[in-house]
Amino acid sequence: MAPPERKGATRAADIPAGVLDALSRGTLPTATLAECLALDQAKLLRSVFPGLPPALHSAAEDACRLGILKRMERIGALLLQALGSPGIGTCRAHPADTVRGWACFMVGAQPGLDLPTRLAAIRPLADDAHFGVREWAWMAVRPHLARQLPEAVALLAAWTDAPSERLRRFASEALRPRGVWCAHIAELKSRPEAALPLLVPLRADPSAYVQDSVANWLNDAAKDRPDWVRALCAQWLQDGGCAATQRICQRAQRSLQPAAGRR
Repeated sequence: MAPPERKGATRAADIPAGVLDALSRGTLPTATLAECLALDQAKLLRSVFPGLPPALHSAAEDACRLGILKRMERIGALLLQALGSPGIGTCRAHPADTVRGWACFMVGAQPGLDLPTRLAAIRPLADDAHFGVREWAWMAVRPHLARQLPEAVALLAAWTDAPSERLRRFASEALRPRGVWCAHIAELKSRPEAALPLLVPLRADPSAYVQDSVANWLNDAAKDRPDWVRALCAQWLQDGGCAATQRICQRAQRSLQPAAGRR
């Protein structure tokens, strides 16, 4: 029988010292966002790659003074510089989720990749069993997707019918107009209809994980194009919205006033 899933702490102050040490040595996966943020990434790097040059470990110490996204980006870039592309596979196979997260940012930092190749490289990490790795995956490649938006939408449209709900969710989450912990995508804030090839195939997805992402995408869009979101949801529901579509539309419009109440 498998051991029960560890719940983990929801506040950094509540993480037991022994658990934090295990997280920072890579012998225990994180169970919560608080644990992801609290572990010592410089200590983790020394534990996983003790043979790296001292200057790199010093640079990682400096990176740990940055915010979490910049920290992950910087350590990923340092590892790519030190280990090259083969290091991505090494990190991707590591049991520690943060190390696999570094692999995401190594993929993001690789120079000279076209978008199909970069998406193919991030795909197994986007389908990772750990929630944190899946978040790092889209954050790591989002800048590349945003710079080549029409191609990104076309490529990710093929992910919307993937058997894995994690990959279908990536197709929506990676290009949210506002997103979380990331730069906004101005073109999608002003023209959310450009993402319809991603949204329409997912409008009745059976997975709540995917539904929440689509709803959050539309909730983002509603900040700038509320009438567009209302009209799209009305159309989806009129076309015979199932329970999944109803849930998406309800959550998508949670920040909007009813149309009748507008001035």
